Amino acid sequence: MEKFKAYVVRETNGEVTYKVEELNRQFLYQGNTLIKAEYSSLNYKDMLGFKTKGGVIRHYPMIPGIDVAGEIVEDQSGKYQKGDKVIVMGSNMGVSTTGGYSEYVSVDSDWAVKVPEGMTTKEAMIYGTAGFTAAYALLSLINHGMDVNKQPHILVTGATGGVGSVSLAILKKLGFDKITALVRKDYQEEIALKLGATEVIWPEDLGTVKPLASAKWDYVVDNVGGEPAAIALTQIANNGAMSMCGNAAGIQFNTSVLPMILRGVTIFGIDSLARPVALRNQIWELLANEWNVIDSLLVNEVPFDKLDEPLSKIREGQHLGRTLVAF
Repeated sequence: MEKFKAYVVRETNGEVTYKVEELNRQFLYQGNTLIKAEYSSLNYKDMLGFKTKGGVIRHYPMIPGIDVAGEIVEDQSGKYQKGDKVIVMGSNMGVSTTGGYSEYVSVDSDWAVKVPEGMTTKEAMIYGTAGFTAAYALLSLINHGMDVNKQPHILVTGATGGVGSVSLAILKKLGFDKITALVRKDYQEEIALKLGATEVIWPEDLGTVKPLASAKWDYVVDNVGGEPAAIALTQIANNGAMSMCGNAAGIQFNTSVLPMILRGVTIFGIDSLARPVALRNQIWELLANEWNVIDSLLVNEVPFDKLDEPLSKIREGQHLGRTLVAF
C-alpha cells in the first residue's frame, strides 16, 4: 500500500504537539481489517486527545480520532467484503490503538459494524460518537420508563453541544414536549429552542447543591458532569433516572445518596466505548430510521487537514452541534 496522510500526536518533554504526517502501513495498529476513511467526526474526547495532559491517549506517538466511517479495503477475518461500508467507534481506537484521523485505518473486524441500509457514511459520522451516545442515553431512559404518552419533564444539560443537540432533536422527533435545556451563553438559547427544547434555563436557575431538593425533573440527560449533574440529581422525582456521559463541567461528582435511597432514582452510566455488537446495531438502525434527525442538526463540515479551528472552539466552549471531518 502506498503512503497516506494522518494526524500524528507526539509528546516531547511533557508537551503534546500534532501535525499531519505522511505514513506507511507499519505505523498503523496491526488489525485484521483495513478501511479507507471517508468521514470522521470531532468529539469532546477527540479534543482531549490533542491536548497536553488531556488524559485520553495512552502512549505516543498516536493517530487520534475515536470514530470513522469508510470502505473496506481488505478483511482477513472474512466477516466483510471489499467495498462494504462500515462504522468504527470506541474499542480504544485513537486512545491506545491508531485512530480515525487517517486516510487509512486498521482495526479488528469485530470493532466495526455495517452502515445501516438507508444511511451513508457521511450521515453516520454526522452522528458520530456523540450521536450514538445521545441515542444510547435516551434508549436507556426509555427502557427505564421515559414514556412520551406520560409527557415527563426532561432536563438536557450541555444542550447545544454534540450529544446534547442530538438528544434534543431526537426527543422532539419522538414527541416529547416538556424538554428543558440548560445553556451557558446567550447565543445558545435560540439554538436549543430550534433543536427541540421547550424551555431554556441558565446555571443560576438550576440552583445549588443540596442533599435533596424539590423535584423538578422526571429524567435528566446529563452531558457535562460536575456540579450541574450533582445539582440535577437531587431534583429528580420519584423513580426517575439520569443518564451520564460527559465531563466538560468536571469529573468530580459531589452529591448525596438521598435521591437514590429516598426517591428510587437510577443513574445510567453511558459508555459508548465497548458496547455489544447487537446493541451497536440496534442504535445505528434507530438513527437510520425512527430516530433519524439528520436534517435537524447543526453540522459544520471541515477538511481532514483543517482541524485547528474546530479544536479551538471545543476547547473554548464555543462548539455548537456536530463537526464532520471529510477525507
